[in-house]
Amino acid sequence: MYSKYLNAELVKPSGLDLVDKLVGVQRVTKVTKGGRAFGFSAIVVVGDENGVVGHGLGKSKDVASAIAKAIEDAKKNLVRIPLVKGTIPHEQKGKFGGAKVFMKPASHGTGVIAGGAVRTVLETVGVKDVLSKSQGSSNPHNVVKATFDALLNLRDAHTIAKQRGVSLDKVFNG
Repeated sequence: MYSKYLNAELVKPSGLDLVDKLVGVQRVTKVTKGGRAFGFSAIVVVGDENGVVGHGLGKSKDVASAIAKAIEDAKKNLVRIPLVKGTIPHEQKGKFGGAKVFMKPASHGTGVIAGGAVRTVLETVGVKDVLSKSQGSSNPHNVVKATFDALLNLRDAHTIAKQRGVSLDKVFNG
């Protein structure tokens, strides 16, 4: 699922204290010759509030099992996100479908300045201070995936130094 991202490492859910947050539930309808068949679709974000996060989609005839399926799906897609002192390492844009998300690191005490689905994802990752703007589509599915696009493209100084094959102070000084 995250194969296009260079530094996306899948994390095993065992041993982690995971928190799940519901982003949205939609009622969906299938029209058949016998009438309408109603079902539910749920999108959930799961994380340990310390840099590990995943999202999942579940569908079922009732809400509770749709949410349960979404949580199981999210646990299969956990990834580690680099955090620096409760914020993100640098500015980043993410895009998925018609949704665009812009995130910028913030100083300590700012809080999570984000709305809707972006806020849910950032809180579940464990980001304490960040400025963000969601543009374009407000469809929660696409906003969550655009937020993940931005988060998975984040790199901390250690990763950059390792990729370039230089020391950490050379990344900053030269």
